[in-house]
Amino acid sequence: MVFRSRPPGGSGSRRGPLSVAGRRVSVMSTSEQPAAGPAVARTPMSLSPSRASDFMQCPLLYRFRVIDRLPEKPSAAATRGTLVHAVLERLFDAPAAERTPPRAKSLIPGQWDRLLASRPELGELFADAAGGEAGTELAAADGGAAAERLATWLLEAEALVERWFTLEDPTRLEPAERELFVETELASGLRLRGVIDRVDVAPTGEVRIVDYKTGKAPRPEYSEGALFQMKFYALVVWRLKNVVPRRLQLVYLGSGDVLTYDPVEADLLRVERKLHALWDAIKLATETGEWRPRPTKLCGWCDHQAVCPEFGGTPPVYPLPVVPARPAAGAVDGQGRMDGVD
Repeated sequence: MVFRSRPPGGSGSRRGPLSVAGRRVSVMSTSEQPAAGPAVARTPMSLSPSRASDFMQCPLLYRFRVIDRLPEKPSAAATRGTLVHAVLERLFDAPAAERTPPRAKSLIPGQWDRLLASRPELGELFADAAGGEAGTELAAADGGAAAERLATWLLEAEALVERWFTLEDPTRLEPAERELFVETELASGLRLRGVIDRVDVAPTGEVRIVDYKTGKAPRPEYSEGALFQMKFYALVVWRLKNVVPRRLQLVYLGSGDVLTYDPVEADLLRVERKLHALWDAIKLATETGEWRPRPTKLCGWCDHQAVCPEFGGTPPVYPLPVVPARPAAGAVDGQGRMDGVD
């Protein structure tokens, strides 16, 4: 089935069928980014796919990111993903016939400069020993190691963009939405929010939610974890528009794979129950101040080892009021694991 977002002769406006419930943002909602400097502690007010995953991975990590808002160093891999997402979004500004690999790759330098201007700290990824930063002008003028690292990194981004054309044909797509911020409040009062990479709508009204991943596809036994984010988005769209998306599609540019899933209402109800249980556990931890670390192999990549008890560190003083612990009524234990919730 070919999905198109506009009827024949349409204007191609980005304000598609879902825009009444959301607003467009560029690359990432500011609420999803860890603070770049000192930040005021805050009580959790909503749940996104990334923060839900943080809590399931490690409750203490969730606290550091959401409540303490501790700064994190930028990573080359994550920044490359942001750049590639920006390029794929901007490519659809061009007429369909002009959405070619050369056109897409030509967008990379400008999008990198724009990203660097909005987040100057990203220049540190390629800084030389003297502390210089690495914009595209440096790549042209400086033959040093910093420029070489930047050039290699940009070539890696080009390869990911080029691979996308082997997986999808942008000349046959007219997205209804790109980088769409969506938010809804469930009947329980739980607020869900997130940013969807792309929404396609068929002439029949069927909705496809697409997410780009610059990494490799997970092994089949781990695919359910990868689909959690997509089911979260599907739940939000369902509650906003009373339409269950026809298809969820993950496009893995790192390995050249496409993972699809066609949800039904029962899937989304299970996700909703899971999110309610997670939120109950988050509220309990927020009230009591009990945020336990959960050691996994991912700890080696964590920026917060210096303040993590598992590495001999001491967390910052808890910045929110604490109330006496009460018995947990939900199905999530203090480690973020789900018990009896499918």
